Amino acid sequence: MNQPNFRTLDLNLLRVFDEVMAERSLTRAARNLSLTQPAVSNALRRLRETLGDELVQRSGHGMAPTPRALAIWPAVRDSLQQLQESLAPNEFEPATANTTFVVAMADATAAELIPGLVDTLELEAPGVSVRVVPLTTRDPRRMLDEESCDLAVGYFPSVLADLTARAQSGEPIPFMHKRLYDGEYVCVMRREHPLASGPLTLNRFCAARHMLVSFSGRPFGFIDESLASLGRERQVVLTVNQFFTAGRVVANSNLLTVLPRHFVGVTGIADQLVLRPLPFDVSPVHVDAVWHRRSQQRSAHSWLRKALERAADKVFTS
Repeated sequence: MNQPNFRTLDLNLLRVFDEVMAERSLTRAARNLSLTQPAVSNALRRLRETLGDELVQRSGHGMAPTPRALAIWPAVRDSLQQLQESLAPNEFEPATANTTFVVAMADATAAELIPGLVDTLELEAPGVSVRVVPLTTRDPRRMLDEESCDLAVGYFPSVLADLTARAQSGEPIPFMHKRLYDGEYVCVMRREHPLASGPLTLNRFCAARHMLVSFSGRPFGFIDESLASLGRERQVVLTVNQFFTAGRVVANSNLLTVLPRHFVGVTGIADQLVLRPLPFDVSPVHVDAVWHRRSQQRSAHSWLRKALERAADKVFTS
């Protein structure tokens, strides 16, 4: 095994290595680095010669790392991150910036977080603007990969499970995430609903008529998955794609729905609604921010993430 001479090592080779390891593709790595594919291949060749290891080899439609590449990648990635933060700590100046951020989230999440974010914009970044776009999926990775948004905020259990599994197996992790808050879902109905008084049992819940909030329009959600695990089902007679719509419909009908507890307080019609605990166990609802790894070191993106964290703290610690 070669011992590299750090006095002559080109650090740009490590940057290329980090990108190839993250993408497992020379083509995508070249695109992210604004280089040609031959330039990326040449950089890898030089690093192979320096380290005396193949590092990556072709496998199917991508690149498979060698054991040594997997062993050194975390240290290389962390070192590059620390170096960039040290060399460009003040790249983004909120007070003078005129950046526009695009954030994907559901209307309930936006109702909870955006007021606090607006406060931060007014105080710290008057020239910065934020465009909120609808979150129409429980897996926002394609939106982030295609740069349709800078950040996605929502409940992404399958995405986080997949990222965790890939990290544990040493596979590439092109997306990052951060927990913003934990939510609780409750059954919601109008105050005059026949089930508004007395206990809400599982039998009464399943026998009622329901409205489902589904971003994709698919008439089957995580509540239905929980019921199916018990061998039960509910009658969904209406599916909508917005929490605010659900609140309005429930307040004027005999339908039941399931909404985030914190959201009910910002609907403006909380006094018309009754909240009941769900009569069965459901998995905890975690709301996370997810972003592409290529944005991790951008100081503007870091500021946005921290601003959203502060907005969440205002709501969920008050």
